[in-house]
Amino acid sequence: MPCTSRKTPPRPRPTTLRAQIDDLQTRLREAETHLEHLAITRKTVTGLADRLPAGPPGPPEHPNYPRIFDAFNHATGPLRAKDVCEAFGHELLPKNVEGTRAKLKRLAKLGILAEIDTGGFARKQ
Repeated sequence: MPCTSRKTPPRPRPTTLRAQIDDLQTRLREAETHLEHLAITRKTVTGLADRLPAGPPGPPEHPNYPRIFDAFNHATGPLRAKDVCEAFGHELLPKNVEGTRAKLKRLAKLGILAEIDTGGFARKQ
């Protein structure tokens, strides 16, 4: 029978093993803390995202808004409140012009129209 001697690999010292265990425990605590922070961040971001509107706001409900869009679709340049009133066939009374101007400003605030100069409005490109 041939003699085969099996050498056992050298065993690490207990102090080396304890140092490795301590290092692994420290790394595990750091990873768990990081995961807790990620969970908190995810909860915060999801909570904020739930508050955001689903899409861009549309024009307010009013029968004049489709007519305003129609006036801008037929225009070759920017329009003023008086121009829109004329397109509607309204008299150029201050109450009509101011009401139309308020609607144009609201559409500009919603990002549907652009106010290119004081009182001049155009479709957003």
